Amino acid sequence: MLFRPRYTIDTIYHLDPKQLKKMGIKAVFSDLDNTLLAWNKADTAVEMDQLNHRLAKAGIRLVVISNNNSERIGKVLNPYHISFIAKARKPLPIGINQELKELNLQKDQVLMVGDQLITDMQAGNLAGVATVLVKPLVETDKWNTRINRFFEKFIFFFLNLRKPVVFKEKLE
Repeated sequence: MLFRPRYTIDTIYHLDPKQLKKMGIKAVFSDLDNTLLAWNKADTAVEMDQLNHRLAKAGIRLVVISNNNSERIGKVLNPYHISFIAKARKPLPIGINQELKELNLQKDQVLMVGDQLITDMQAGNLAGVATVLVKPLVETDKWNTRINRFFEKFIFFFLNLRKPVVFKEKLE
């Protein structure tokens, strides 16, 4: 289904690099706001840096795929040497497909992680990569994301009719 994630976990910070290696994952593509960082605070940057190091130690690359502009993303990620695609145009799979090609990876070697059904899960599903929905890091959103959250309520309702969306601590 277009919006249904393959996996659901509480937070991106619960990803286990050992498990990802067993799954054949070579890259984690992630949304930025409310997935890696709270959109309105930079206090999760330390956790983001630690996750990046854990993944890198396992030979897994972290790449941010965001609809934000380069200036905004670079300001946050450049100090941590995390690669990114800006203006990814999610829910279209353009940014994901671009990075798959750039890294010379197969679709089954990548996870797309994000906190939104309408942008992150749809883009990942359209690109044909495994998707991981996480809970937003904070309950507030920028004005443009609030519009998506309104429509997500309806999508969650219909997804839950078929099979409930339950957030777990680990990928299952």
